[in-house]
Amino acid sequence: MSSMLAQPLKRPSALRVLVHAGLFVLGAVVGVAGALVQPAWFPGGLLLALAGEAGLCLGAARAMGSRAAAVAPAGGWMITVILLTASRPEGDFVFGTGAASYLFLLGGMAVAVICATLAPVRQPGGDGVRLAK
Repeated sequence: MSSMLAQPLKRPSALRVLVHAGLFVLGAVVGVAGALVQPAWFPGGLLLALAGEAGLCLGAARAMGSRAAAVAPAGGWMITVILLTASRPEGDFVFGTGAASYLFLLGGMAVAVICATLAPVRQPGGDGVRLAK
């Protein structure tokens, strides 16, 4: 009977690392698109932007079968959105001051945490992991 904690970590394959990097970039693209859509049509644009992030994170987690696949696009989204909040020396900015911008920022972070928590996780195989019937 072996424990999951006692097993050595396996190195991820190059393809898996490449897919996670692609998901990170796709999360950044969804963050930019959401930043541009959410102020255009206030309640609908905000919901569309958050639904897009949730769909990407949960879809990636289901496709890859791991929580890391949900965290990769969420990380890309979060870094991009935080960088977009900074104003430039010229005074230009993407996010205006208002409730919608804060709902997008905080709601997107909450969606990322929820998706990473709800992501399906592979269960260990074998007879030793089941409890007695």
